[in-house]
Amino acid sequence: WLMSDNMHHQWLLLAACFWVIFMFMVASKFITLTFKDPDGYGARQEPLILTAVTKVEEVHMPEEKHWPKEFQPTGKAFSGNLIRQPLVHMERLELLRNVCRDTALRNLSHTAVSKFVLDRIFVCDKHKILFCQTPKVGNTQWKKVLIVLNGAFSSIEEIPENIVHDHEKNGLPRLSSFSDSEIKKRLSLYFKFFIVRDPFERLISAFKDKFVHNPRFEPWYRHEIAPGIIRKYRKNRRETKGLQFEDFVRYLGDPNHRWLDVQFGDHIIHWVTYVELCAPCEITYSVIGHHETLEDDAPYILKAAGIDHLVSYPTIPPGITVYNKTKVERYFSGISKRDIRRLYARFEGDFKLFGYREPDFLLN
Repeated sequence: WLMSDNMHHQWLLLAACFWVIFMFMVASKFITLTFKDPDGYGARQEPLILTAVTKVEEVHMPEEKHWPKEFQPTGKAFSGNLIRQPLVHMERLELLRNVCRDTALRNLSHTAVSKFVLDRIFVCDKHKILFCQTPKVGNTQWKKVLIVLNGAFSSIEEIPENIVHDHEKNGLPRLSSFSDSEIKKRLSLYFKFFIVRDPFERLISAFKDKFVHNPRFEPWYRHEIAPGIIRKYRKNRRETKGLQFEDFVRYLGDPNHRWLDVQFGDHIIHWVTYVELCAPCEITYSVIGHHETLEDDAPYILKAAGIDHLVSYPTIPPGITVYNKTKVERYFSGISKRDIRRLYARFEGDFKLFGYREPDFLLN
C-alpha cells in the first residue's frame, strides 16, 4: 500500500513538472513573438524606398517573381494610410517590370533614352532627385517643389507663376545638360519618380488646356498646330470651327502621326505617351505616382525621397484628382469606334504599364 501511494505521488509530481515546463514554453513563445521582430505587428512600421541602380545601355529584368532587393528601410515612420503605401508602390513597380518583359508589347513599352527623354528629366543635385515631367498630371506643383529644393526660392508661395516654366530662370537643370558619364551616374544613384494618370483623361486635359482655354496664351497651339491637324484630319472641309476633339483623336491615332510631330517640335510633350516621355522600361524609377491617388502619393514621395521635412506638396483642391468617367465618355461619345481603337492602340502601352483599364466604351 505504501509503495502504491509513493508511486501515486511520483506521478503527480511528474505531471506537475510537465505542466510547469509546458507553461514556460508557452510564455517563452509569446515573449519571442512579441519582442523578436521590432517591425512586426504592433511595432513601429518602417517605410521602404527604392534605391535602384539604373543601366541606360540595357535593362536586366529577372524572370523569377519576387519583391525587388533595392527596397531598404529608411528609419522613418509613416502614419495613417501611408503605412500601406510601400506595398502599393511595390505592386506598381512589379506590374511595370512584368509588362516591360511582355514581348508582344515591346514596341509600345520600350524607347531609347534619347535627348528627348533626358530633356524631360529635371535634376536636384542637392538632394539627389530626378523628376521626369509628364504634362497634364499636376507637374507644375512638382516643379515648384524642386525649385524650392534647389534654392532658387525659399518657399513655394514665393514662386511667381511665370517663372515655373521659364527654364532659364527657375533654377531647374535638365538631365540632358550633363555629360554622358554624369548622366549615367545620376540615373544610377538618384531617387527617380514621375506621375501618371488615366491616358485618355490626360488627352482630354491637354486638348482643353492648349486648344480651348489656352490660359498661358501660347498662340502656336491655336494658330500653327491646330490648323495643321485640321488640314490633315478634318473630314468635313466646310466646317470652319476651331480644332475639335474628333480631329485631335484622329491625328493622335494615325500610325503616321510622326511627320506632323516633327513639325510641331517639343510642343507635342502634352500628348505623347508616358513611354516616349520617361522611358520607364529603360530607366529604373524609384516611385511612380498616380494622379488619381495623389493625396496619398505626394506625401509618400516626399518621405521616400527624404525631403518631407524641407518642403510640402501644395494643397490639392477637393475632387481635382478624381477620375471623371462621365467626362471621358462624353468627350468620346461622338468619336467613331475605329478612331478610338486606333487611339487606344497607340496608348495601349501606357494603359498596361500603369494598370489602367481599357475604357468600357471600347468593350461594348
